[in-house]
Amino acid sequence: MTVDDSGSGPDATDSGEDPLALRLEQLILGAERRYTPFQAARSAGVSMELASRFWRAMGFADIGQAKALTEADVLALRRLAGLVEAGLLSEAMAVQVARSTGQTTARLAEWQIDSFLEGLTEPPEPGMTRTEVTYPLVELLLPELEEFLVYVWRRQLAAATGRVVQAGDDEEMVDRRLAVGFADLVGFTRLTRRMEEEELGELVEAFETTAADLVAARGGRLIKTLGDEVLYAADDAGTAAEIGLRLIETMANDETMPELRVGMAFGTVTTRMGDVFGTTVNLASRLTSIAPKDAVLVDSAFAEELIRTGEAPASEAEAAEQAAAAEKEGEEPPAYRFALQPMWQRPVRGLGVVEPWLLGRREDGRS
Repeated sequence: MTVDDSGSGPDATDSGEDPLALRLEQLILGAERRYTPFQAARSAGVSMELASRFWRAMGFADIGQAKALTEADVLALRRLAGLVEAGLLSEAMAVQVARSTGQTTARLAEWQIDSFLEGLTEPPEPGMTRTEVTYPLVELLLPELEEFLVYVWRRQLAAATGRVVQAGDDEEMVDRRLAVGFADLVGFTRLTRRMEEEELGELVEAFETTAADLVAARGGRLIKTLGDEVLYAADDAGTAAEIGLRLIETMANDETMPELRVGMAFGTVTTRMGDVFGTTVNLASRLTSIAPKDAVLVDSAFAEELIRTGEAPASEAEAAEQAAAAEKEGEEPPAYRFALQPMWQRPVRGLGVVEPWLLGRREDGRS
């Protein structure tokens, strides 16, 4: 949004842009191009410096002196600046709001165009061009997609707010104890050399879709996907353990999928802009890299949490003793969901010596 402060510049419609692209832009934005960046900032009552910071944070390139902004851009600047002036947000936080919103919606928009609109706008009849189909289709879809986006955002906001309200104190809102898991496709680099691009894309999409559905259904939160890897989190170790094992079991039953390995850790995690950071996250990543194929490795803190909550026995010997004692008393023995097998301690780069545990199911456990 860098400009000369003269406030004038060439009209974008004179720059040789496709007329249909301009019509589509006007349809989607709901307004015509009227302002240069300087004019927009002045109309919104903000400095050019702050306007440029907001614009770049949302993920948009500098546009020089072009008259490319609309009344909606002015209103957005005015709203963000108003939140700062009212003391509801600091300037730095307002920039973060712009950045997080821009990053999230940019990915959504790219996906909708690449995987959704591109397929729907195939010309239905010979002789018709895609451009002849696109405009009426966007005109029909736009209000429905907008309503759905707002609905999902409100649902997600309600869920996130509930988690924050239930936090024990202010520090726990930022630095929380969570179970963090990575699931990684084995041999993905080799696959990229053997498979066609379209086939590889379908495999990645199937993996991400399956993982996202499993994580959500079992009460976890998908943090991000990285093609051959997904990162998720859960409030308790039992939920994360169930997700990890379900991922392994589901992928193992799909012949089109490569093997999977999962690493999980439990501990303090810093959350920021929807992502998670810290030693716990790094440890989960390292455990994933050393996990056997189609297996789940967890750290000692994760294992201790499962034992503390009664989800797994401290050892098979202890479980056998408990079962024998319960049988002698005519009672039902404890029904553990998970089994833990200690592995050899080993040094992990950057984290020192760790003691991984192999996670599995117990046949007598609860489903």
